[in-house]
Amino acid sequence: MPDLLIELFSEEIPARMQTRAGEDLKKRITDGLVEAGLTYAGAAALTTPRRLTLAVEGLLAESPTIREERKGPKVGAPDKAIEGFLRGAGLTRDQLEERDTPKGAVYFATIEKAGRPAADIVAEVLEATIRNFPWPKSMRWGSGPLRWVRPLHSILCILNDEAGAQTVPLEVEGIASGDTTAGHRFMAPNRFSVTSFDDYAAQLKRAFVVLSPDERAEHIWNDAQNMAFAAGLEVVEDKGLLAEVAGLVEWPVVLMGQIDEEFLELPPEVLQTSMKEHQKFFSVKNPKTGRIERFITVANRETADNGATILAGNQKVLSARLADAKFFWENDLRVAKSDIAQWTRALENVTFHNKLGTQAERIDRIAGLARELAQVTGADADQAEKAARLAKADLSSEMVYEFPELQGLMGRYYIEAAGEDAAVAAVAEEHYSPLGPSDDVPTAPLSVTVALADKLDTLAGFWAIDEKPTGSKDPFALRRAALGVIRLVPGNDLRISLDRFFDSQLVRAENAINEALPDANVRDLLEEIADHGVFGGAFQAVKERIGGPPAAAFLELEEKVPDASDDLLSFFHDRLKVFLRDEGIRHDIIDACIAMEGNDDLNLLVKRARALNAVIATEDGENLVQGFKRANNILTQAEEKDGVEYSYGADVKFAETDSEKALFAALDQAQAQIDPALKAEDFPTAMTAMAALRGPVDAFFEDVQVNTDNDILRRNRLNLLSQIRTVCSSVADLTKIEG
Repeated sequence: MPDLLIELFSEEIPARMQTRAGEDLKKRITDGLVEAGLTYAGAAALTTPRRLTLAVEGLLAESPTIREERKGPKVGAPDKAIEGFLRGAGLTRDQLEERDTPKGAVYFATIEKAGRPAADIVAEVLEATIRNFPWPKSMRWGSGPLRWVRPLHSILCILNDEAGAQTVPLEVEGIASGDTTAGHRFMAPNRFSVTSFDDYAAQLKRAFVVLSPDERAEHIWNDAQNMAFAAGLEVVEDKGLLAEVAGLVEWPVVLMGQIDEEFLELPPEVLQTSMKEHQKFFSVKNPKTGRIERFITVANRETADNGATILAGNQKVLSARLADAKFFWENDLRVAKSDIAQWTRALENVTFHNKLGTQAERIDRIAGLARELAQVTGADADQAEKAARLAKADLSSEMVYEFPELQGLMGRYYIEAAGEDAAVAAVAEEHYSPLGPSDDVPTAPLSVTVALADKLDTLAGFWAIDEKPTGSKDPFALRRAALGVIRLVPGNDLRISLDRFFDSQLVRAENAINEALPDANVRDLLEEIADHGVFGGAFQAVKERIGGPPAAAFLELEEKVPDASDDLLSFFHDRLKVFLRDEGIRHDIIDACIAMEGNDDLNLLVKRARALNAVIATEDGENLVQGFKRANNILTQAEEKDGVEYSYGADVKFAETDSEKALFAALDQAQAQIDPALKAEDFPTAMTAMAALRGPVDAFFEDVQVNTDNDILRRNRLNLLSQIRTVCSSVADLTKIEG
């Protein structure tokens, strides 16, 4: 069984495209081979800046012969029908076989498709792959129609077995396949022949090319760590940068350089970001001070002076870059110390969204919400408002304009430089968090307050203008914002009625959208919502207080705000299902908790769902659900049939069997445990008490016939089932549980 080796050799492929290109090459080639009948034992794709390589082991030497049997028309059918069948099968009439079937004699055709040599199939599949390769960006060169990420120079394609290696012949736009490749662009540019993958990899290594990106990355990281350690320093880990740099070189040579003394007092994040973004340098820090003192660069060749010339050039370019960063830093500090408010005023000219106004208007909305949230987060309301108004000031700074990824972090430096409290300054950096599922959740009350206000304002604003996520499209990262709220609330054990804050922020958003809304009415409505927490009552109170007929724009809020608020809460519930799914909590368990009162309190909802999930995972919990459903089904059918509701309480004096009496006692006991547990929000205790009903419920159904001929007993037992439903439903809506 031969092995296949393919190399597509070109000008330098951008590092960010290499991994995906290797995967695409492997998938397209192997899929094409299997579809043509060539199976294989294993395949691996490897990439360097100048080559895509695929090695396939244990390939069939030829595709198998395929025999296909087709049923044709009946014997004696019209000639045209038979001729059409023959054309489709590619046979003559004397090659047909007559067979008796239950429906009479029928023609059958046996079509034999001979196997094809592997070389022919590989040539077809590889040519199709090259011509239709899915590069994110591609180019044409010369006069041909072929598109590739960078000009394609050569195609290596060989099959090798015990008998030796053979070139698979093919040609794509004048580029003929062969058995040769080239080494390092500068250190070993000559071409050489190869006979197998092992020979190919070994010769490339001798020609200063490390084929495996993982091996290059490991070499870079090990050498960088060793150099830093020898100097008493540490390399700042950056896996993304490591993967990128490994895709920039074929023969990595690690060098460590100095940073000029005048730049060492810059914030370490500024140094790290500038070196990473502009130069692809790793930062090297002093573990004692945390200061960035040196850098690691990776050259693509060895030199006679051991990289001294390369380092000198890099240090010269780096100094120019860092001089710019120092200029931005010093200018920004001057502004922050003199009047940081001028940055927030500048945001009056920056549009957040054409329907939602400027960044300054958005900051006003966030600050207002932060004051309200401070009541439940334990933050000082005045400090929360101040922090919210300063948190995005750095968006106007020169440093953040140059390095947008430093927003928030630079804000912390600048707010501290302005003389503000450290807790207020920390809000600038922390209020963006959490950005992802693995990001840390802020815990400082001020940071939590503004983080929630920022995310809730974003969601309410885009809900107000009906710009919601659809399918895979979420251009404003609203799913991420909702997930951030979901992590912030339980993560800080907060008790927040989201509905109330949705309402107030939707009103603020509507005020930004609709100029016809009277400002005085909006202020009064926000005050009423803050005081009473119920939009309907707040709206009616303001409506009655208005002297004349309310403005039409104000009246529209009566339906618009509750509808948007309900829809936004439903969106949060969907996000919560995704969040809790990672904990192994099924969506139906969450639905059973969402159906309960207080479902806009995420902390309460998560605690209830976790407790219910733990109970359902036990044998008692699972069987109780089945018993509950049986009781509920019997009760529902009886209520529909009789036209009455059985909820007036069962009487133990009508109990006939021991199991019936035991169920009465068990329900009373469970109720006595569940009620105080729910009041104390001790859901595990409430769920455990509910699960303890499993035995009495099972015994009841085994011993007792509910729909007995005795009407008095039947009504009493149906009322007993109603009591089961009531007790269990006080904990969670078990009708939502599947299975």
